[in-house]
Amino acid sequence: MSVVYSMTGFASLRGSAGEGLAFTLTMKSVNHRFLDLNLRLPSYCDGLEMQMRKLLKERLRRGHVDVTLQLERRASAAIQLNADLLNAYVKAFREAAAVHGVDSELDLNAMLRIPGVMSVEASVGTEDSRELDAAVMEQMPLVVEKLNEVREQEGQSLVAELRASMLRLRAFAGEMAGLRNGVRETQFERLRVRLAELTQGFPLSEERVLTEAAVLAEKSDIEEEIVRLRTHVDRFVVLLDEGGELGKRLDFLLQELSREANTMLSKTSGATGENSLRITELGLEMKAEIEKAREQVQNIE
Repeated sequence: MSVVYSMTGFASLRGSAGEGLAFTLTMKSVNHRFLDLNLRLPSYCDGLEMQMRKLLKERLRRGHVDVTLQLERRASAAIQLNADLLNAYVKAFREAAAVHGVDSELDLNAMLRIPGVMSVEASVGTEDSRELDAAVMEQMPLVVEKLNEVREQEGQSLVAELRASMLRLRAFAGEMAGLRNGVRETQFERLRVRLAELTQGFPLSEERVLTEAAVLAEKSDIEEEIVRLRTHVDRFVVLLDEGGELGKRLDFLLQELSREANTMLSKTSGATGENSLRITELGLEMKAEIEKAREQVQNIE
């Protein structure tokens, strides 16, 4: 059996690139129809981003994956001041104050907190950047492995829940199969009596009445739907046993199961009698169980 992965997971690792630079690499994934990568890296990490994307595409199949790289410098690291940008803000402040007649002093602390005025990114040289790239790529397989461990555990839980859902659907189908004969006989008798009432006073053979009643009763029989539903449930369980990338195939089977449940409800909607009412209840319970399973399948890779 191949591993079944959920698309939901989280992993994080810390590493270092030399003595003056540490980093935290974080990955979070949620469900998505395809593999959707969203990397949040410092602006000078374009080359590193390409390497990271290549590795992730090789090791993940589906899911929206957020990857964040946060750098942490030691206090001794040089802080870069963007003097030109600061001067531009100071000039704009003074011009605005003169135009509007505002008598106010500059708040240097506020100016220095403006994004881009102070930065540590510019202090990363070519050698530092190469060292950072190498250190991050060394940690990447470990973070993906931790992410997949979480996703595998979640996948096992989802498989267990889906197996339980299929067992319940089997039980519903078994009870329906036991009730359908009684429903068919009740409908047959009801239709036979109705036809006899409508043709009262007119010559109509009993054989013809029974034939028409049998045809109408046959149209409301759900035997074929029960057989197909059981087949789909069996196939669903086989796929769970095989494992691997199941999400899309399981979702298709759930659509087929929903179709059979809807057809059974449609065929029995006008029926009367205790058995018919119970079949309607079972059909509604089936639909609820199928929708619950579909929510679980949306998280499977």
